[in-house]
Parts: sequence; C-alpha cells; structure tokens
Amino acid sequence: MNRFKQIEAEILAASNILITAHKSADGDSVGSSLGLLHFIEKLGKKATICHPDKAPDFLDFLELSSIIVMDQEPEKVTAAFQNADLIFSLDYNATDRVGKGMQPLLESATCTKIMIDHHLDPQNFASITVSDTSASSTAELIVELIEQSGNVALLDEKIGNPLYLGILTDTGSFRFNSVKPRTHEVLAKLLATGVKHHLIHELLNDTNTASRLRLQGFAMSQKMEIMEQNAVAIISLTKEELEKYQYKKGDTDSLANLALSIKGIKAAMVFSERDGIIKISFRSKGKDNPVNGLAANHFDGGGHANASGGMSALSMPETLDKIKGLVPEYFPVV
Repeated sequence: MNRFKQIEAEILAASNILITAHKSADGDSVGSSLGLLHFIEKLGKKATICHPDKAPDFLDFLELSSIIVMDQEPEKVTAAFQNADLIFSLDYNATDRVGKGMQPLLESATCTKIMIDHHLDPQNFASITVSDTSASSTAELIVELIEQSGNVALLDEKIGNPLYLGILTDTGSFRFNSVKPRTHEVLAKLLATGVKHHLIHELLNDTNTASRLRLQGFAMSQKMEIMEQNAVAIISLTKEELEKYQYKKGDTDSLANLALSIKGIKAAMVFSERDGIIKISFRSKGKDNPVNGLAANHFDGGGHANASGGMSALSMPETLDKIKGLVPEYFPVV
C-alpha cells in the first residue's frame, strides 16, 4: 500500500480528524488546510481545522470561518486536540512551528499523526510522513494525495480553489524555481475542475488599502539600504513606523520580493518589529544564493533555499548590525 492509500485508510477509519498548520499563516498553510478539509468531506468524513493564529486579511475571500484559531479560542482548540484520533500536520516539519500554545497539545497527543510538508529536514514526530522538498507547495502534495489515493474523480472547484491559491502564493505566482513540469500538470487538473484562476488572482492581489501602499512606499523610499558590493537589499521597519501606517498582518509580505526585483539584487531581507521581536523575511535568486542556512544558523529560522524566515530578540539596531556583518560571508563580492 502506498503512503497516500494508507492516508486514505486512516481518514476512513478516524472519527475525529484534526488539521493543523504552522504559525504565521500564509496562502499555502491556509489553502492546503481548506483543500484537505473539503476532500475529507467528499470522502464522507468530518474534520476540524485549528491554526495557531489568524490568517492575514488578504485571504479573507477564503472560507476562514472554518478555521478555529488558538489565539482567539484556546478552549476549542484544546478540546479538538484532546478529542482527535487523527491529526494532520500540514506545511510544517517540526512541532515548534505551531507556536507555544499548540506545541504541547500536539506533542502530548497519542493518536496517529500525518505530516504532509515540503520543507527541508523534517522532524521525526509523525506516524506517517510525506516530506517532498521537490514539491512547489504543500497544496501540490494534497493534490497528489487525492490523485494517488485513487480519488481524482472527487476533485472539484470547492477543493481546487484553496489548493490553487496555495500553489500560487508559495511559488510567488509561479516565478520560483520550485515550479516544475508536474506543478503545471497539477494546475491544469485544478483548472479542469472549474477553478477560475483569474478571479483568484484578482481576489488575492487587488486588495490593497491606502495605508498598506503608503507603508510600502515609505519602506522602499526611506527604509531600504542596498549593500551594493554584495547585491543585497535590506529593509527595516520599527514598531513605531508600522503603527504610523496602521499596519495589519500581511501588509509587509510583498516587500522582500519587491526589493528582490531590483536589477542586480541577489537577496532581499525585511526586518519588522512586531510582537516584541524582530521578524525577518529572507528572499533570494538562484541556487547559488540560498538564504535558508543564514536563517537557520543565525536567526532561529529556516525554510526554502530562496525563501525563508527568521527572528531576532535583539534590538533593531543590534539586529541590523548583525546581518550586515553576516552578509559578506553569505553573499561575497564576486
């Protein structure tokens, strides 16, 4: 029995299925969660989604009411973990990725756990692990689960919409080198179900607020530094600056890619002071300029070779001094 048929068997045998994803919700974690939920429902079973925190506002067009958030309803999340006889861990490879509130609930659960993920170096905590770093996204792996378990006939627009969104966002609108021929084959199958890709692009991208655009303009014009010799762009935003522009979750998500679009830039980094720490987004171009090692080795983070995240407990000036000292090591002058 292949792993996907085994997963189908676990779904059919379970009574209380729980779907979890990582903290700092994004398009792939939300999209893969909702896509899996609708697939499970098509199999005639019920499931609950519990996430550590709320999805950013730009994903409001999805069925976010289906997601119970730990930050908002900890009692309901705790009860869901205690009642679960099958837990899915989507889009994360280590238990600490679900945050301090959910981590002990996940680790203490004794039921079957299934990890479906595409990040490097998976932790050995799941009963069944599907870890494929060559996949563009976890949403792509959910499509493979549906196909390889023999349920491709169940694919429909309701399942396909969030999965298309997950692939779209985790590939940078299909620009990252994680996109392979099979990614486009998966997308074709989703479009064949009736997914209206143009509407998803519009709903995802045409949602700017005036304050978000002003924040992005301020960041690019006033807060971006370029280390010319190393071809690295650095943007930093303090708590006070974010508050000045009425920051909402997701408002800075595009800044790293925007800076990376500058001609000649190999890597871009955004440092934003939120929730008492400095949160960091790393982006880069090409196989010769990975950022996941920098994130993992120095900023308690990790991720993909060209798209990673991290954090710093230092002050903003101290954090910027640290990164500027590390840049020549990771992006030497050619």
